[in-house]
Amino acid sequence: MTFCEDEQDKRGQTMARSDLLLALVQSGAGGDDLAFRRAAEALIAEENAKKHGVLASQLAEALTRRQSPGSSVSPLSRHKESAGLFHESEPTSRIADLVLPAAVRQATSDVIEEHHRRDLLRSHGVEPRHRILLEGPPGSGKTTLAEAVATEIAVPLLTVRYEALIGSFLGETASRMDTLFAAVRVRPCVLFFDEFDAVAKERGDTHETGEIKRVVSSLLLQIDRLPSHVIVIAATNHAELLDRAVWRRMQVRLSLPKATREGKIELLRAWSARTGVQLGKSQRSIADRLHDASYAEVEDFAEDVRRRQILDGFDADPNAVTERLLRIWSNRARPTHDD
Repeated sequence: MTFCEDEQDKRGQTMARSDLLLALVQSGAGGDDLAFRRAAEALIAEENAKKHGVLASQLAEALTRRQSPGSSVSPLSRHKESAGLFHESEPTSRIADLVLPAAVRQATSDVIEEHHRRDLLRSHGVEPRHRILLEGPPGSGKTTLAEAVATEIAVPLLTVRYEALIGSFLGETASRMDTLFAAVRVRPCVLFFDEFDAVAKERGDTHETGEIKRVVSSLLLQIDRLPSHVIVIAATNHAELLDRAVWRRMQVRLSLPKATREGKIELLRAWSARTGVQLGKSQRSIADRLHDASYAEVEDFAEDVRRRQILDGFDADPNAVTERLLRIWSNRARPTHDD
């Protein structure tokens, strides 16, 4: 970042906070509840990002009670209710370590820059994009890309747990969805929906029940209302099953292709450089032997080699270890159809 850009960002941070406070007062005085809530949520998220947990909790509690006068539901109890609806992790994957088409890498880098410089954007009345759809075959790197976005923006990755979200009774799923979105609204994060078609199927499908259609409508409405500090990343292997409205909601739509020979070579070269582990064979040779493997499987193979080298001792022959595992992998059971 240049000196000029740094100065722009500093001015943007000051102006953005001033604009946020001004919006809070103006919307409150004018009775605009939606604008007031959004400004308050952005302020709470900012305090959470600064690790001012006590102040953020106090603000969240005040906002909750304003929205539901007389309510005894506190942010703490709401947090407990939502705890099982997602898995929280601190991601470590980096964009530089991923094998991505040039257009996907550029689009992802643009979104990351928007969030790094969000205060400058907000000082001009513009929000960073925060709704991303990833589509591609199994093992093409969709989950890893979501992790990398969270790493680069320095926020936690919250992966939605469908087994906890989807209920068997009428209205139960929509209620849990309300709880999920209420919990994440006031914290900067990446909210990751893997296998998004499980909850966002085409509502015109005559085989789906009315309950599923209501869930999809509720989900899309909730996504629309999320503030930009919550980055929604939805991934699917079956883009054709998604409701058409999903495509309109997503500001960034990226397609990750099936693993190529060149991509596998690049992945193995980058993995070896990052870990310092010598594979004992050329990356081209390994890629050719793993011709049916996805990117995720190639990385799994490399990790198997590292694991085996540790157990066999560091004086073990890397070529022998890799050859042994290549023979094992050639006999691995594979699915007879796509996931």
